[in-house]
Amino acid sequence: MGITELREQGREVPDELLSFIAPGHRENINFFGFIEVDIEGETAKLDDGWRPLRPTLVNEAGTTFLLNP
Repeated sequence: MGITELREQGREVPDELLSFIAPGHRENINFFGFIEVDIEGETAKLDDGWRPLRPTLVNEAGTTFLLNP
């Protein structure tokens, strides 16, 4: 839809370029800038008020790896 409008305005939009463009709307994107969070539900998941640490492994170079992501 937007590409058609740009082309109607005389703008050059190569088809090769379109393969790099993702769709503009997805369910996980909120265009209004508000994030709805169930605060009571999220805090109920906490263990003694803290989130559990993710299991990690630090190698001899000091690099941290996430185990079982």
